[in-house]
Amino acid sequence: MQLNHAQRELTLKIVYYGPGLSGKTTNLRCIHARARPEARGRLLSVETHEDRTLFFDLLPVFFTSSTGFKVKLKLFTVPGQVVHDATRRVVLQNADAVAFIADSRRGAAGENNAYWRKLRANMRENGLDASQVPVVIQFNKRDLPDAQTDEELEQARKRGGEPVVGAVALRGEGVMETLHELLVGAWRNLDERMRLARNIGLTEKEFLTHIFQQMDLKGTALESMYPPSGGQSR
Repeated sequence: MQLNHAQRELTLKIVYYGPGLSGKTTNLRCIHARARPEARGRLLSVETHEDRTLFFDLLPVFFTSSTGFKVKLKLFTVPGQVVHDATRRVVLQNADAVAFIADSRRGAAGENNAYWRKLRANMRENGLDASQVPVVIQFNKRDLPDAQTDEELEQARKRGGEPVVGAVALRGEGVMETLHELLVGAWRNLDERMRLARNIGLTEKEFLTHIFQQMDLKGTALESMYPPSGGQSR
């Protein structure tokens, strides 16, 4: 988190991590497509001819709070290929929350586990305390024949302390719900440590409402929680 009192700016960084082709870039593209044009920045990506993310995507989403603080939300993905471990470490620096995008197929379990261990190692190398930085696990590709069952996902929830979200990112299913879990976790962690609500006059409800009222939530579990506002983002 970057908190600039002089310029009245608060910036949060969210990182999407996981194996190659697990759906990290698809998540960001879906979020970008669902955000109002006036509330989003340009989605940047660098890809190889194989259509794999080579470096990272950056999505700055921003709004101004009722107390005049400009809040920016920056979303990154890390490259999935094994050879880019050093780049993953760099992108993870100063993350306020991490989405681990896993492939739901049973045949991908070994690679998921290997990248989970790499995530933990990369966090330690960056001085990120895994008990402090919220991590949300998204099991993507739930529509494929070899995908784990809902019961198996429930077992995964019980094994770890991280929130688990099922998704079909190509159809936009579970994408906004994953982002919501990330932002709830990030806000509560930062508010506990930095007393954001008291120091800058921005509550969790206002923070989440400002962001998700700028999103098209039609068909998601969040639709009734954040009805669209009549005004435009500032």
